[in-house]
Amino acid sequence: MLNRNAEALFWIGRYMERAENHARLIDVHYHMQMDQDALIDQLAGGEPEEHYSKWHRIVDALGSRDAYERGYGAYTEQDVLHYTTLDRDNDNSLVSCVSHARANVRTLREKLPSELWDTSNAFYLWLREKQPDEMMRESPHLFYGRIKEWTAQFQGLSQSVMPRENEWHFIECGRYLERGENTLRIIRSAMLTASHEGWSNADAYPYLQAVLKSVSGYQAFRRYYADGLSVHAILEFVLLSSVFPRSLQFALYMLDDHMRSIELQDRALRVEHDRILRQVGKMRADLACVERDDLAIDSEGAIVIHLLQSFQQLGAIFAKTFFRMGEASA
Repeated sequence: MLNRNAEALFWIGRYMERAENHARLIDVHYHMQMDQDALIDQLAGGEPEEHYSKWHRIVDALGSRDAYERGYGAYTEQDVLHYTTLDRDNDNSLVSCVSHARANVRTLREKLPSELWDTSNAFYLWLREKQPDEMMRESPHLFYGRIKEWTAQFQGLSQSVMPRENEWHFIECGRYLERGENTLRIIRSAMLTASHEGWSNADAYPYLQAVLKSVSGYQAFRRYYADGLSVHAILEFVLLSSVFPRSLQFALYMLDDHMRSIELQDRALRVEHDRILRQVGKMRADLACVERDDLAIDSEGAIVIHLLQSFQQLGAIFAKTFFRMGEASA
């Protein structure tokens, strides 16, 4: 397989997963507004620019705070929703992710099932016609729910029609690498909020619940932790569960499995491929060594920061190994 094809396949997986993550995160945080009204009133005694609002959290979790502040300045509801969802000048917006995924599918139309092009193209054409005012007039919950349906349709088709060959495994590698990094960004966002607003663990209930809902894990969590919510229990579930599909542990397991399934003829590539597997193995070992004291939502969440950096390094190693250039742009 040519390097440019591997790159396109990898980013198809990443961009579709990123679009779904954006929809999940924005939807959950947007609909926390009613639950947070009382808390916001309590915090309103400080200067407005010091208040770490839910809009800050959304932008922080998407990893694009500096870019947002350069383009928009103040954090307002409409500006944040436009920037993260429909702003075509934002390369990390939801519409940009779908556009990038569609472009990569188009370059490989001769090598991929036609259903993947039909779905990604229809998804993009539907989304690009949406306007901020229209999104606000309609139910944002229904809008982001439709986004999740589109991404689920694409992923379901790829699962059901693609042969289990290198093309499939590259898409899945991108998907699970993106999923793991996104899960860590959501947790990191909660840590930043705790740091800014000075919570104790007992005060963090709605925010911890939002972490679970952002990964669609609330019901599954309550099955395994019937005694109730706690900082340690939630982080243990989201980071270490071996059965929940959006946990970090599960993402690393699947990434390792798909990497091992990639067949390479070139000896030099096999050497670099083994290097990636060792890096994934180190990350899984780091998770296995997590102590209970590491599972805290605060500004000193060293294990989460370390794992997030490891995922970013893994993406760079993957790009250097398989792609035309040393680094692929996100």
